Amino acid sequence: MSLLALGMLVATGASGEVCTTQSQMTAADRDALASAAHGLAAKVQANDVAGLHAATAAEYAKDLSGIGDVVGGASAKVKGGTLTVEQVYLLDGSQLKRSADGTTTEAQFFCSLNKTVAEADFLISGLAPGQYGFAIVDVKNASTPYRLSFLLRQEGGRWGMAGFYPKPLLAAGHDGLWYWTQARMMTAQKQRWDAWLYYQEAESLLRPTDFIQSTHLEKLKAEESAATPTVLSEGISAETPLVVKGTDGVEYRFTALGVDDSLAKEEVDVAAHLKVDQIGDAAAARKRNADAMAALLSAYPEMRKPFHGVWIFAEAPGQNPFVTEQAMSEIH
Repeated sequence: MSLLALGMLVATGASGEVCTTQSQMTAADRDALASAAHGLAAKVQANDVAGLHAATAAEYAKDLSGIGDVVGGASAKVKGGTLTVEQVYLLDGSQLKRSADGTTTEAQFFCSLNKTVAEADFLISGLAPGQYGFAIVDVKNASTPYRLSFLLRQEGGRWGMAGFYPKPLLAAGHDGLWYWTQARMMTAQKQRWDAWLYYQEAESLLRPTDFIQSTHLEKLKAEESAATPTVLSEGISAETPLVVKGTDGVEYRFTALGVDDSLAKEEVDVAAHLKVDQIGDAAAARKRNADAMAALLSAYPEMRKPFHGVWIFAEAPGQNPFVTEQAMSEIH
């Protein structure tokens, strides 16, 4: 179950947008949203891209380029699974206003847990005035537990798709709460790099999509911030890279660090983005990536234990990234 579904919520946003969750909805509204979400999830499961296009709200149907690959990838994960609508939200944006130039501003739906300070918030850019819904559909008994979330828009008395957000529920066989618990243990053991990366994985698994925040997720983010290694206190980016020196004195500039589960091993990988001036020939690029892995692990050896290996994404302006992966035992 999503962390967002731990409470039954209802509130009015300060700017007029209204959020109502399923415990406060009429049965008709709840059933209509759940039925629409289940139908969309069934189309994803069947890899029915044409059907999804036909079921998309007109406002968003023109922006479906590339959705075929997304649906195909998700379909392979959820084939044969049981679809369960876990949570639905009714988001009333009928009072949203367009700017003078016709553009839309960020819609804010604040959903407060009745009689408590806990809440779930939806901060969505680009919404035209209207009625919206958000639905979380979990898929069990498939090749891997998966979540299909949908933003919906009401048009002509029916709910159409306005956004699709597929996400795995597990990474290396563990859910987000497991990674959160492990991150806390790592923090207590002063393994701050491991903890910081595990908090990232926990957030990725627990957050249905980027425009949702909740009291629980804010707590996770606060813990992640407290565990952030001192050298990353100003963040990590192309403007403020993490600079690591190799044994030969060569400097490697890392612009992002995260976690990757694409190999589906028993442990997740570290994913590091490396800023380079030129990719160069394949042999030289491969050696540079290997040297960058070794330098990173030499500087922060605690990463060797809880991860399977390291991905390096070497990135140069105007060129395709050069990507390699090695298991920890292969990195020297």
